Amino acid sequence: MTLPSPLDSTNPQSQSIPSSEAILVCGLGSLGQQCVRYLKEFGVRVIAINEIAGTTWEMSELPTLLDELVIGDCRQLEVLERASIAHCRAILLVTSNETVNVQAAFAARSLNPSVRIIIRSDQQNLNQLLGQQLGNFIAFEATQLPAPTFALAALQQETVGLFRLGNQLIRIVQQQVSPDHPWCDRRKIYELNNSTRTILTHNLASSVFYSWEREQIIHAGDTIVYAEVDEIPQHRPSNKSRRPLELSVTVRKIIHLFRQQSFQQVLHHSWQNSNQTQKVAIVAGTTITLLTLLGTFLFWLNYPDLTFQDAFFTTATLLLGGYGDLFGQVKLELPIPWALRVFSLMLAIAGTAFVGVLYALLTERLLTAKFQLLKRRPPVPKENHIVVVGLGRVGQRTATLLQEMRQSLVGINSTELDPSILPRMSLLTGKFTTTLAKANLQTAKSIVVCTDDEVANLEIALTAREQNPALNLVIRVFDPRFSQSVAQLLPYAKVLGAYRLSAAAFSAAAFGENILNVFRLNQQTVLATEYQITPSDTLHGHILSDISYGYGIVPILYQSAQREPEQWMPSDDVRVSAGDRLVVIATMEGLRNVEQGKMAAKTWRVRVTKALTQDAQFEGTMAIARISDCDIDTATQAMKTLPTMLPILLYAHQAQRLVYQLKRVQVVAEAFPDGS
Repeated sequence: MTLPSPLDSTNPQSQSIPSSEAILVCGLGSLGQQCVRYLKEFGVRVIAINEIAGTTWEMSELPTLLDELVIGDCRQLEVLERASIAHCRAILLVTSNETVNVQAAFAARSLNPSVRIIIRSDQQNLNQLLGQQLGNFIAFEATQLPAPTFALAALQQETVGLFRLGNQLIRIVQQQVSPDHPWCDRRKIYELNNSTRTILTHNLASSVFYSWEREQIIHAGDTIVYAEVDEIPQHRPSNKSRRPLELSVTVRKIIHLFRQQSFQQVLHHSWQNSNQTQKVAIVAGTTITLLTLLGTFLFWLNYPDLTFQDAFFTTATLLLGGYGDLFGQVKLELPIPWALRVFSLMLAIAGTAFVGVLYALLTERLLTAKFQLLKRRPPVPKENHIVVVGLGRVGQRTATLLQEMRQSLVGINSTELDPSILPRMSLLTGKFTTTLAKANLQTAKSIVVCTDDEVANLEIALTAREQNPALNLVIRVFDPRFSQSVAQLLPYAKVLGAYRLSAAAFSAAAFGENILNVFRLNQQTVLATEYQITPSDTLHGHILSDISYGYGIVPILYQSAQREPEQWMPSDDVRVSAGDRLVVIATMEGLRNVEQGKMAAKTWRVRVTKALTQDAQFEGTMAIARISDCDIDTATQAMKTLPTMLPILLYAHQAQRLVYQLKRVQVVAEAFPDGS
């Protein structure tokens, strides 16, 4: 397809061809160009708006991908009108200027109240407010979307996709079965499905889900791709949050000891369970208390006119080093016995010593409390760790995901991080190329270089490779042409184009609901998408087996509108209604099928031969109604006229599952393609 002449916003003769399937892309930078490529793979009409007419593009094939190009400012109403915004199903606002994107979003909504708006923005609070005001709106931050891919590339494991749902991690695993694997030659494919795992593909034989045979036995060398739920480990509460609980427990223990034991036993028990510092504090505190009582009694005894309070404060003054204040005169105004004067001197000396000890202990406690507020980060791991270089938004998100997967990490950043950011991660700061030497690269397993400078990323990666030739390199780049060059130069490295990874989510959002994650599987883009079912939704009223096999998507989470507990890997028999929440894994084609309500035809039949018992007839009736989604009268009539062919068509997996369930309740049946 050739590109028409660019439509100048000032040319009144320029007209676009209206199309309800058209998608408008505003901003043809790196991200915008990648979005165009993905959208054309989806087979839709793509119109673009750019401020200037590009003479050269990062993607040389871009002119052949665009159906129309409008030159102008996407914030201007007349420019949007020339780009046929009124006839577009979605608009992608992906310029590098967030202010421009927001302003253009309002302009687009004023011209087309139903257009789906996908915006590039990292202002979370603003995005939430815009969603409430504009409706049919979704925002992404292009730099953060690729973080899961960087994390997975660093693992060198079988995980090809990873995303978070509540307190759960969902992993997409591609596993090749070895001869000694527990599944090998023992399990059928359908038997791997359970409440925490669901099979996606077998042997990557097809780009469509459910292409595997239920009864196929798994053999050595087979490749199984499945989604599984992995709970995120919960962190222990901080010391600050535990202290009130620990204090209450300690008080209860003391009360219990006083009730059960004598005072002497309690003192002995407390002394035995104290550390050295606590024992010193106990001795000093006890000595100060005894000296205070003794001094108060002696002063009050020798001077009857002295009140008990004056005697106490005189003793306290001596203990705090006030001997000179009381007896510094050459001739005392108040006569004092020499023995009491000597005792007062000893009291001052003892007070200086023991009160000094208490001061030192108190100072130590204060300093300890101060440093606990700024907890020290753990030391650099010795071996088998991952190094993350560049702790901006992408680096921090990547490190967080790796920690959730229980990986040992060390981060390298040019500046110090706030102590509250990734507090359990080792951190080195300074110039990247010189700081690498402190990260134990010789024993590390991977390094993720994700600074905002792609040339610096290459330099850091090459430096790291010199120190450890076996190191797994993950490099962040932006320019597609530079990405190809680096990939050719470093064939052993994983060179990930940040905008290419993000563009898939932006593009898919034009067709789906809420895109949770994007990953690549069998040379195609696969997305995790969340739906909030509405009465007009194409999913409304269907059971999950029809949704799964008809649209070619894989449900992994279902939650009813009544907010009942979430169902992971839900049953095929669940009926979806308005208000329900559904999370699925789908290809871009699957999302389009959902949007258009385009279901695959049912082509399988089930023949029921006989029921072996009276109870089997009843149980068989219920199984047919539940799994095939037919009414109970149809199922009842079928079971009364055995042998019979069920008068409804089913999907292959649906029919095979029905036969399996019928056999479990002692009903003989078989499934086969219609017409065979």
